[in-house]
Amino acid sequence: MALRISNRDARRLWLDAQGLSATPTGPLDLPGIIRHLGFVQLDTIRVVARAHDHILWSRNQNYREPMLEKCLARDRHVFEHFTHDAALIPMDFYPMWRRQFRRMEARLEHSQWYRSMVDEAGRADIKARIEAEGPLSTKAFDTKIEGPREMWRRPPHKLALDYMWYVGELSTSHRENFTKHYDLTHRVIPGHLHDVAHEDKTQLDWLCREALDRLAFGTVGDIQRFWAAADMAEVKDWTLANADELVPVEVECADGQWTAALALADIESRLETAPTPTTRLRILNPFDPVIRDRNRLTRLFGFDYRIEIFVPAAKRQWGYYVYPLLEGDRLVGRIEVRSDRDKGEISVPNLWVEPGVKWTTARQAKLDAELGRMARFVGASDVVWRTD
Repeated sequence: MALRISNRDARRLWLDAQGLSATPTGPLDLPGIIRHLGFVQLDTIRVVARAHDHILWSRNQNYREPMLEKCLARDRHVFEHFTHDAALIPMDFYPMWRRQFRRMEARLEHSQWYRSMVDEAGRADIKARIEAEGPLSTKAFDTKIEGPREMWRRPPHKLALDYMWYVGELSTSHRENFTKHYDLTHRVIPGHLHDVAHEDKTQLDWLCREALDRLAFGTVGDIQRFWAAADMAEVKDWTLANADELVPVEVECADGQWTAALALADIESRLETAPTPTTRLRILNPFDPVIRDRNRLTRLFGFDYRIEIFVPAAKRQWGYYVYPLLEGDRLVGRIEVRSDRDKGEISVPNLWVEPGVKWTTARQAKLDAELGRMARFVGASDVVWRTD
């Protein structure tokens, strides 16, 4: 008989597994936070702060923006590669990531991308320059786009650099103003990790177990989407092959329905020990791990969220970049916040309260306190409300 997990307990487990239960204070262990999360997604957009910086700040508000670059470029605690998108991953996970290089290579070699980049000789020339000159960005090369200049088209050298990065021949050495610099992989990844080779079966087992550990419980789809480094069929086969080690559970959804899922053997211990989430109100990033998997978000919180950065302004329901508001184990609203670093202020054009949530003076005070903390995070001195 499957272990039943109430919706309230499911949210408690999930928030604890993703580092959002505790008050985000105390000594900062940045590599430890990233290890706990599994990875942190990178994103170029900076409305207030870039997604990766905001995600880390949400776990510990002693975090500041330059720290992640040092973690990558100086300390080599993390390497950069592709999960659902570009992400920073703990360095010692590297041996378990080799199958992702192979998956990306197989995918790209059947794409228009592969046919549009420079040929093998051209790629060898690029690598020779990097070997001789050190890490280089795409700005160091000058091949041109042939034909019409469409929005998503890239010059051949850019495609080649990214291809070699996807398949593991090049790695991110560092970023300058968020521009990626590529280096030969053996000069970035420590030899004791670079030279390790595990069987594909071992890597898949690690990916599935580590995903389920960070999920606390999950469907086959949840497990597959966590890293996006295995196919759905592979994950399903893994769950069947390891059925005797996994605990079947039924998880209550926000709408009262029950969903079948799986957990690791320690699930009952987790249920007993996972803390009640802090009552602090938190402004979460749209790419936060708790928000990113929209299917899981809707199931557990009944919170229908879509980021609208690619939606024409006239068709947006909410706004360009809208942040979910977490209070305890509930998503109580969403807010539009913008930063003007030249003026030293953050502004609030819009606030929306979720149905059934009473917006009290106490909640407003919590939000004001969080906005003040966010302002200090980005070096702003003022919070300006611009709502009508």
